[in-house]
Amino acid sequence: MRVGSAHAIARSDRVLVIALSVILAMASTMVGASMMPSVAPELVRTIRVERSIIKLVAMPPGPETVAANTAGHDAVLSELLTEHRCLAEVMYYEARGEGEEGEKAVAEVVFHRMAARDYGNSICAVVYEGAGQVACQFSFACDGSRKKEKSERAWRAAQLLAARVLTGEVMLRDETGGAVNYHAVYIRPRWARDFKRTAQIGNHAFYRMRGMRVSKAEVVLRGSTW
Repeated sequence: MRVGSAHAIARSDRVLVIALSVILAMASTMVGASMMPSVAPELVRTIRVERSIIKLVAMPPGPETVAANTAGHDAVLSELLTEHRCLAEVMYYEARGEGEEGEKAVAEVVFHRMAARDYGNSICAVVYEGAGQVACQFSFACDGSRKKEKSERAWRAAQLLAARVLTGEVMLRDETGGAVNYHAVYIRPRWARDFKRTAQIGNHAFYRMRGMRVSKAEVVLRGSTW
């Protein structure tokens, strides 16, 4: 491996760790704030009575509360990491040969589907809709692609890009025009007749439902603004 490549990979590792750390830190802050017992401001103060000093301090939470807080914290972190992996997987398997723009376009489709509320209310629910059944919404979830060994470099790049999208470092700007479907340009699926073509990015053509209008205000991406 060339020194330059090794340095590039090491740098991408650091950026991935930083990006995911932001996600985890945000989760930790939100969970911690929601789990902390409320303490009235007047209970934490110093009262002077003649020459004596009386300090009223809230008692620390008991072991049961600490255990519940820890369990809730771990559950949130686990969900965030799972959502990150699902986004990275759909970007990798569906568009790893399309460059960053192609992978971001696939990510847009996932978020458009979440906004439509007809496909699932989480990244993983959208990405793996139909998995284990007759047909999947994203072909890689059913065609055995996940059983094959990943390209280390391409997988690392997809993980990094997914983290940057989720933290808002990379903005999604609706380059696909509200698309909820796409196909490779060298095929002509029958379902395409019922949709409006909105864009071609790389080797993929993108579509939204006819009559469907997706405004920027209706689609909220984590950390991203259009």
